[in-house]
Amino acid sequence: MNNPNKTFHPFAIFDMDGTLVDSMKYWQNLAVEYLKDQGISHVPSSILDRIRPMTMEESAALFIEEFGLPGTAEEIVGEMNQLMDTHYQFDIPLKNGVQDYLRKLQINGVRMCVASATAEPLMKTCLHRLRILEYFEFLLSCETIGIGKSKPDIYNAAAKKLGASPQETAVYEDALYAAKTAKNAGYYVIGIYDDSAASQWNEMLELADECILHWYRIGG
Repeated sequence: MNNPNKTFHPFAIFDMDGTLVDSMKYWQNLAVEYLKDQGISHVPSSILDRIRPMTMEESAALFIEEFGLPGTAEEIVGEMNQLMDTHYQFDIPLKNGVQDYLRKLQINGVRMCVASATAEPLMKTCLHRLRILEYFEFLLSCETIGIGKSKPDIYNAAAKKLGASPQETAVYEDALYAAKTAKNAGYYVIGIYDDSAASQWNEMLELADECILHWYRIGG
């Protein structure tokens, strides 16, 4: 599954959340954190189950309906995003072993970038704080592209900016659906384990060209 002596692809596109940084637990706890800030200390598990497939706007509308929160869904989304902004700026940690792995790629001449659903200013703030921003030529957000990773647009835009073809580019992803998108678009896919996607890990093992369970076991 992991080959520390492998020959790297000349180009690499990294996802950020769940791949480079350990942020998914913050997203998963966001609703509880926000409602606690609003004075709601107990959130029924039925509410958490209902919001799991929802967008943030839909979740906010449900909070207004169920808990009588003041304001609009749009305002609540803004407040929830501000909570996440704070975590990106101060709390979210780097995954163990990532920096050593990136250094190894850099030594091998690999040109790297980040393609994430997170907004570019937040990516920059977070990766600069974690001292790995210098490894990447640029950061690209789905917000900038205008479409999520269910379509390959962000990978293709990143590859074009790198001057690379899909066949010579490795895409690092923890989310199965995003890995499928990249794979179907012709990229070499490296699946990254994250606890948030543990239930889909076996599918990732089947899909990806290579998988990394722990960065720190291969980064040296």
